[in-house]
Amino acid sequence: MRHHQRGCRPLSTTAGVATIWYLNVNPAPTDITDKSGQGHNPTWVGSERQGLYCGVAPRAGASIHPGAEEAIMFTSGLKIRDKHGNLEPLVPNRAQAEFARRATGRDIVLKARQLGITTWIAARFFVSTVTRPGTLSVQVAHDQRSAEEIFRIVHRFLDNLPERLREGMLATSRANVSQLVFPRLDSEYRVETAADPNAGRGLTINNLHCSEVARWPRDAAATLASLRAAVPPGGKIVLESTPNGAGGCFYDEWQQAERTGYRQHFFPWWYAKEYALDGGQGFTANRAGADDFTVEELDLIAKHRLTAEQIAFRRDVRATFRGLARQEFAEDPVSCFVASGECVFDLDIVQRRLAECGGDGVAQVSNRCPRGSGTGATAVVRPIEVRDNGRLLIFWPPRPGASYIIGVDPAGGGCDGDYACAQVVDRLTGLQCAELQDHVPPRELAARVAALGREYNGALIAVERNNHGHAVLAHLDASEHYDGSKIYEQHRQPGWLTSAVSRPRMIEQFAALLSRHPDLFSSPRLLTECRTFVRHEDGAAAAASGTHDDSVMAMAIAEAVRFEQAGRPRCHEELEFASLAR
Repeated sequence: MRHHQRGCRPLSTTAGVATIWYLNVNPAPTDITDKSGQGHNPTWVGSERQGLYCGVAPRAGASIHPGAEEAIMFTSGLKIRDKHGNLEPLVPNRAQAEFARRATGRDIVLKARQLGITTWIAARFFVSTVTRPGTLSVQVAHDQRSAEEIFRIVHRFLDNLPERLREGMLATSRANVSQLVFPRLDSEYRVETAADPNAGRGLTINNLHCSEVARWPRDAAATLASLRAAVPPGGKIVLESTPNGAGGCFYDEWQQAERTGYRQHFFPWWYAKEYALDGGQGFTANRAGADDFTVEELDLIAKHRLTAEQIAFRRDVRATFRGLARQEFAEDPVSCFVASGECVFDLDIVQRRLAECGGDGVAQVSNRCPRGSGTGATAVVRPIEVRDNGRLLIFWPPRPGASYIIGVDPAGGGCDGDYACAQVVDRLTGLQCAELQDHVPPRELAARVAALGREYNGALIAVERNNHGHAVLAHLDASEHYDGSKIYEQHRQPGWLTSAVSRPRMIEQFAALLSRHPDLFSSPRLLTECRTFVRHEDGAAAAASGTHDDSVMAMAIAEAVRFEQAGRPRCHEELEFASLAR
């Protein structure tokens, strides 16, 4: 391309702006003419037309560099207010740069507070809106105050662009507290709240940012489904939030991200360089030695190269926020989901054991036999066998001559309701040997539990007889012909009765056993449910809202029957071999 420049002065001067030689904010391969009115039209040299980034779909065979939008952010002069109130150019911090590098167009972001992710997404979508004609970008906040704050950020981007752009192609026909309309581009930027049940309805959204999803009111899942339906194939969706309890819409979206095609992004608190304190907290940061740190702190220093100043900040946060420190200043994508309410189980013990078990499940590590069977013992970390697409996990195979108990928590079988669960434990030690969890009706559950009972040496089957348990017990007898002497009975009535009297006792027995001997339990599903099993305001112990407790209840039944039948073991040595390894 050849241009004809006459009397060009620097654009930093008034005279330079007045004599700008060329202006075309949206050049295309077929239109590179001057839009300033000065007549300084460039021309193509030869017949080749370059595939310029022009903000619209590229011609066939051409492509847009994946970092083009980010590059435009810096050259277009986007401005933000820093944490001291100063107006500064937008320069990506660590979290923003990592998100820009890894974003796919279907992204879910779990983060500590105040890392600037919302600002970065707003900038990214603003650039897309003003460089791609016909674009609708929508950000959905959890409440009105947050929506207004996001839109102040977006307005600031526009207000600090050069005047020639704001009065030219980026002139707005509507600019209020929730909407920017660019008629010359046929583009629009909106900010809405999740409190509006009609948010996004009737729109075609090219860029969708759902902010603080964990704090969305009402039926957050239904609101999110409605918004997603408005995004066409090729549109971008970002779900972003700080954690807010181990349950609810965002928690479910994070857990299911791999299956639903979303890329997970986790950003811990130390990505913010200002999260550091010099001195205090029991040591002077610039003279701290290894003896000044706890084992947990040394582990963080080794894994994440944290400084003494960052450790001092962490101590201050833990002293100030206490139980909420894990949630507000997230360090890993598991422990940050703190359940609302007091956890019935020792959360630190559960977290450590969950980490030993891989957190998600199903990997392969060979077993060692229990102490007393001839070999050593260390921590159990993985199932040895996975059956039925992960529904049945085998941690320890049946041993000749050993006796087992199966605790069963039935369910109705609907795919949207509770799970049916069965836990197989060693009758002597309480060791978890196998776990079955699935959405199955009573008859199928009876068949699968009977098969499991026969595999484990004719195990004693204890079915909770409340609700659907009567049907399971009937099928065990009539259809499966399971040995009646191997069906647990209370007061000559088949099944275990969970009542207002028995429930607290069985839960506390299980909690005490887990606290003393966490190595007995190896299922990530069970341990995850333990994290979200809380005491509610009325004093009842149950699953936190939006979570399940089927594995917990099945295990509590199995352990309660074991204690009832055998009493507590007479000495610690009998349980010692349950601290096992594979």
